[in-house]
Amino acid sequence: MSKYLLLLFFLIISFAQIPIYSQDEEPVIYFQMEPLDDSLFIKIQQELFIDPPDPKAEIVVDVRNQNEQTISIKGALYPFLALTPEIRARVLNYPFKINLEETIHYASVFTNVITKLRFDRILNTPSVFQISPTLGYINPFIQFMGGERFGFSLKKDIGFSFGISTPYSGVLETNYYEINFHILGLKAGLISNDDTFIEHKSGNNHNNIYFVNSYQISYVVPFGNFFEFGYLKTVDEFNETKIQKYLTANTIYNPDGTIKFQPYLVQGDFFNWEFRYPVKILESTRGKFYVGKFVNEIHIGYTGRELSVAGSVFDFRFDAMVSSQDREPQYVLDLMVQKVFDFWAFSVIAAGPSITLGTTSEDKFGFTAGFVNVRIKVGSSL
Repeated sequence: MSKYLLLLFFLIISFAQIPIYSQDEEPVIYFQMEPLDDSLFIKIQQELFIDPPDPKAEIVVDVRNQNEQTISIKGALYPFLALTPEIRARVLNYPFKINLEETIHYASVFTNVITKLRFDRILNTPSVFQISPTLGYINPFIQFMGGERFGFSLKKDIGFSFGISTPYSGVLETNYYEINFHILGLKAGLISNDDTFIEHKSGNNHNNIYFVNSYQISYVVPFGNFFEFGYLKTVDEFNETKIQKYLTANTIYNPDGTIKFQPYLVQGDFFNWEFRYPVKILESTRGKFYVGKFVNEIHIGYTGRELSVAGSVFDFRFDAMVSSQDREPQYVLDLMVQKVFDFWAFSVIAAGPSITLGTTSEDKFGFTAGFVNVRIKVGSSL
């Protein structure tokens, strides 16, 4: 009986997170648009001659008065009728609205300034796509090294994803890349290797992780995007040239000649899993906390896209590899800042430092890797 109650609980929790829109609901006529559609936000600002357009701009629409309908962009007021009829219709039918009429009350004259500080937006609920067990892989962000996979849908819950480096690794740490096919929460993928990002790193390679051709298969349990489990198996072996390049040249020895540290050459089969909790922090368009096991290593961390603080937009990732049978613990930090380039790249590209902290070749805690990481946003955010 208890297992059926647990199943019912997960079903209730999963369906409770999905917003249900009713045709009988009164229209919202004073609202703020949540920044979940880049193309629409940019089009609105282009029609109002705002250059450069900001896809994370605060947009407030007020159509309560038929004779004085307005739209506010970052606090600047414009007539709503300045937009084309097509864009006005898209704005009025925009599904992700914050009803501002509900937040106005008799105490607002005293609390409005505090409200503008947006303490209520430090932590918020994720989007419908993020909590879906079949659509959670859809992700418009391509990161050059590590992080979440770039994913797109061919038809609803059927699509592909692609990633460079493992989801948990830092910069200049691995030769791994993958491509996956997704259908109804099932993922099947091929893993290959390329040395482009690692072959020029000259020191502290003793804690790297290297892969040969492999395949993987995993499944997201159908109660929400919170648990994924899978299987990975290597299909090739490292030849003598690769062993010399990866292992022999990067091994650190004790004074007595025994091995102190050496890279991890992944071979065999592995059962992997990840618990995650999708969440919106600082108005991020994607974010999650996670704990997972990957090729016999335990990882704990957080990753977030397009977090906003005082007008700045940035990505942040922290991963702690706390346990491994073959490597020393290490800690990865990514900070990539948006709005640093001009023209189309203003809202598309984010770049910044990525560092790895761990045990150095001198057997001390310190920096083991550092490089510039970059991510590109393809299309509208979800």
